[in-house]
Amino acid sequence: MNKVAHYLQQHLVGEVLTSPDVLSYFSTDESIFQIQPMLVVHPRSENDLRKAVRFSWQLAERGRKVPITIKGKGTDQSGASLGNGIVLTTPAHLNKIIELDPKSGVVSAESGTVVAKIQQTLHTHGRFLPSVASSVETMTIGGSVANNDSGPTAYKYGPVREYVRGLRVVLSNGELIRTERLSKRELNKKLGLASFEGEIYRSLDKLIEENHDLIESLSEFGDRNNAGYAINDVKLKDGSFDLTPLFVGSQGTLGLISEVTLETEPHSAQTDIIVGQFSDRQSAWNAVKKINNIKNGPISLEFIDRSLIEFVVKNNPNLVKKTIDKTSPATILYAEIEKNTNRASKKVQKKVQKIFEEAGAETIQVDEDSRQSWLALKDSPSIFLSGDSGKKAAIPITDDAYIPVERCAEFIEKSEEILAATGQKAYGFWGQAGNGVVHAAPLFDISQIGEKQKMFKLLDSYYSLVVDFNGSVAGEFAEGRLRGSQAEKLFSPEQINLMNSIKSIFDPFGILNPGVKVGVEMEIIKSQLRNSYSLDHQYSHLPRN
Repeated sequence: MNKVAHYLQQHLVGEVLTSPDVLSYFSTDESIFQIQPMLVVHPRSENDLRKAVRFSWQLAERGRKVPITIKGKGTDQSGASLGNGIVLTTPAHLNKIIELDPKSGVVSAESGTVVAKIQQTLHTHGRFLPSVASSVETMTIGGSVANNDSGPTAYKYGPVREYVRGLRVVLSNGELIRTERLSKRELNKKLGLASFEGEIYRSLDKLIEENHDLIESLSEFGDRNNAGYAINDVKLKDGSFDLTPLFVGSQGTLGLISEVTLETEPHSAQTDIIVGQFSDRQSAWNAVKKINNIKNGPISLEFIDRSLIEFVVKNNPNLVKKTIDKTSPATILYAEIEKNTNRASKKVQKKVQKIFEEAGAETIQVDEDSRQSWLALKDSPSIFLSGDSGKKAAIPITDDAYIPVERCAEFIEKSEEILAATGQKAYGFWGQAGNGVVHAAPLFDISQIGEKQKMFKLLDSYYSLVVDFNGSVAGEFAEGRLRGSQAEKLFSPEQINLMNSIKSIFDPFGILNPGVKVGVEMEIIKSQLRNSYSLDHQYSHLPRN
């Protein structure tokens, strides 16, 4: 056992593990990277988190850097949950729902709590947490917040950031802080603190005051951009101040989230699904634009593309027996509408049906007999992601992007040209139509050097196209390692410097998840590639779709 592990074993209550099989398991997540940690800790308390981080800070003060990475269930596809230092994994012990107010629906939970557990508890009180990703069984609330998830219901409710009321966060020196929106008077108290927390407030307030126009320019990327730090939401015009938006989506690069307090929404247990099968993409996306104008419309509006549908027809024809006809549509749209006791939901249904029909789509009001078949088809990305394609696998190299809805049809067509240029014949497109969130998965054999070269060529071309279409390299999830390497395509040099400055204020020694979000170097991530790819952290459930 190395000296670092020995010291932590003496000072932490939680387990400190260094065996080769443990290190091997924690060296991967669902990304294309493999980074072996020095050791793995299962912290038993918030105090364990603080001690581990404080120890890393003290080593950094002496010139030795041992990075800290916090990890949930390991289902991140951007490589953000990997590190070569101390990996603190939370699900084993930090997995409790601390408090739930049945009247307001506000819930507090430790960061390692699986989202499905929170949802099930909320459902018993007629509430739910919107916007989380589809993989609630394999995702912790800490990971969801750290990624600022913008799952399917974000179409109606916005990203997870909209629901985070406050956080408990361990700073890079081991201090524990509570974040919430502060009044001017409360902010002045924070500015006067002699602690590291006070230093952060002073430095950040100064940064905001000196870069007002630059920060304002970040709003041009729109609400669906998930790249960078949300500095423009920290200080509002009324002078109030909140660090919470910075930590949401920061992927453990500014501090370690130990506890989350969230607002929730009333839960409608039943929904109606209306499906539109379109013979051409442009008609489908024109329909999406019109549906987006419906006031209080569907709870989600998702799509699967011809590329994916044809794969399913060929490889799993049983899945389409109760759904599509013999001719594969170009695009299938799924509008999910909450059932309410009033007439509002019926009006929304009629409006969606009318839009589909006017666009020339074959429109289906999904009944109970065919509901599971239609949902299985919607979840068909999981089949593609875990399918048997010989030595090749569906690689999350183009996993996430935001594209303005009015340009999505053209974007997918141009993307197909890029995929063809790298020899791709089988691939899939799917995502959140209403939000313009597009996921794509090509097939590569990453054990081959030539395939790796093609893969990175595709990465460069694809995200250049995303930015050319006024999109963002991160739509549903934060950018991590993979798409962090593409940030310079999206942000100006001045905006990049701003992000680096934020990182330096919170993490002056660079010990918190280095190489993620900011300061990502392409040559380094190329050296961190796996030699083979699998979804082994998710096979007990459906892979994230």
